[in-house]
Amino acid sequence: MQGQLPEQLLAENLVTSEQLETVLHRVRSEGSRLEDALIDSGVVSEADLLKFLAKLYRTRFVATNKLARAEVDRGLLEVIPRKLAEQHQVFPVLFDPSSSTLSVVSPDAGDPAIVEAVQAASKARDVRVYVARPAAVRAAILKHYAGELYAFAQVDTTGREQYLSMIDLYAQHSVQSPQPAPAPPMVPTTERRERVVTDADVARSSPRSLAHGASKGAFVELATVLVSLLENNRGELRGHSPLVARWMRKLAERIRLAPEEVHALVVAALLHDVGKAATYHLTALNVAMFDNHRLAAQKTFQTAIKLFEAVPLDATTVTTLATMYERFDGTGFPENLAGKEIPLGARILAVVDTYADLTQNPNNPYRRQLTASEACDVLDRHKGTVFDRNLVDLLRQVVSGDDLRAKLLSERTVVLLIDPDPEESTVLELRMVEEGFEVHLARNAEEAAGVLQRGSVEAVISETDLDGASGIDLLASVRADATFSTTPWVFLTRDQRREAIARAFEHGANDYVLKPASPEVLIAKVKQIISQRQARSPRGVSGSLAELALTDVVQILSQSRKTGQLRIRSGPDQGEVHFQDGSVVHAIWQAFRGEDAFFPMLALTSGEFSLDPTFKPPTRTIHGTAEALMLEGMRRLDEARS
Repeated sequence: MQGQLPEQLLAENLVTSEQLETVLHRVRSEGSRLEDALIDSGVVSEADLLKFLAKLYRTRFVATNKLARAEVDRGLLEVIPRKLAEQHQVFPVLFDPSSSTLSVVSPDAGDPAIVEAVQAASKARDVRVYVARPAAVRAAILKHYAGELYAFAQVDTTGREQYLSMIDLYAQHSVQSPQPAPAPPMVPTTERRERVVTDADVARSSPRSLAHGASKGAFVELATVLVSLLENNRGELRGHSPLVARWMRKLAERIRLAPEEVHALVVAALLHDVGKAATYHLTALNVAMFDNHRLAAQKTFQTAIKLFEAVPLDATTVTTLATMYERFDGTGFPENLAGKEIPLGARILAVVDTYADLTQNPNNPYRRQLTASEACDVLDRHKGTVFDRNLVDLLRQVVSGDDLRAKLLSERTVVLLIDPDPEESTVLELRMVEEGFEVHLARNAEEAAGVLQRGSVEAVISETDLDGASGIDLLASVRADATFSTTPWVFLTRDQRREAIARAFEHGANDYVLKPASPEVLIAKVKQIISQRQARSPRGVSGSLAELALTDVVQILSQSRKTGQLRIRSGPDQGEVHFQDGSVVHAIWQAFRGEDAFFPMLALTSGEFSLDPTFKPPTRTIHGTAEALMLEGMRRLDEARS
């Protein structure tokens, strides 16, 4: 159908021969789709083209602006795996359970292979395919599957108008700054000099710039959109700067910086890589480790400042960008600043930029994405030389706190599914997700080892025939690590050889299931194995009160309606808080019981906690809502401090 489209457009008099020839040349030179080229070149409006295609394919159409604003349930995305969506350029928009009808959009709505693939994956009784422009479908996949919030910025006209209105709003509320002085020359690192970045140097930044609250929010929103678009072609680093900005905000707010300073630092984090896209990723650690990175950074460290000279950036933003390559030991540039001579924002940016690179970019110095713990260990090794040791410790606390929050909120069992066959694994994955599992996929032994190293896997379902190493060899190597010595492991394979079965159980397999197997039967087996293991060793969560305050723990357990026993230990003292469906029903602390025991524990700033989710409270001494209890506790703490 796609190959016949040019002739059909000519037959309907939607384009002329000259227009079509021009558009087809664009298609060949840019590798774009004909539909997108027609719309982007202005030959045909999107509305007219989609109406024509809907008539051609005997379906309905979905305009880009409507698809951009569609709210899609997460469960619906799990019905159509991301790989299938990308392969067939199809996106789910609606499911009617009463008729088991799944509605999707695709630029190739007339292709019967799409219906067949979607039905095979979703098991829906009926599939309806609506037509949308190719760029809109790609943007929907990026937005909802990959988390690219601004994926529609390039294709949604309404979205572009909104972003332009942000610029207008920003201009209305910002104070025009004077023309900036020329950028100061770079200072050689071999001699100490007075600070290059002084208040006079940042006079370009009006002290009243972005004073209006709405303008600040609009500018951050605009900067995020623009940077996201700039980073679309950065491969593994796509979305890096918004990620750094989120970590910058977390640390700045944790330090309790003023809202105006937090805003200025977030802007610096968003802009820190602008104009530096090249062979090297210029983080503080990379610049400290490699001469070529250092030379590249010395040439480009002021690029973002110069590009935004006409914008009244806050002075804090400018100084943060100008000094992000200073080192804590004083051997950085451009001024050889040391310790707390380096602006706080630059010290934070150096830490969070490097952390994001280590955990996100497989091309970092370690040539793989590190776990959060591994990345913090790397930062630890450079404390006092490249990084501020206190900020590295703070980042580890924040990372650990986020991890604990995720564990406290998690109710899903994490299963690693290792299978080179995407068709067979997709069906099983969908059934497992329906049953409440969180499924991680790996196609070979190397990928599987990487997933296991990142932690959190509670059970493994593996094929024996894998690339690189057999599933049985992988099991043998994993069992040698004490961390995974008891992790449930089930083989799902076509290998019926006795020696293979014997080797699997010899190395600690919990079960050996032959294909083809019913997903329901396999899931029942996995559930039984996991429940038996949890009965012997109940799954709980433990952590430090320095990483996650008790007030936060109580709020998380309350809001997620948890039941269980929270044990508290601080020095020689021990206590307990009992939860029933999110309500605090009993507390024990020293000789106290009930509310008299609960309130003193809220004041604890150090110690450990552990959650036993299998505990059922035997009694209730505390009544009322958890919110009221927390408010009263905070009031008592304030009175005690005053």
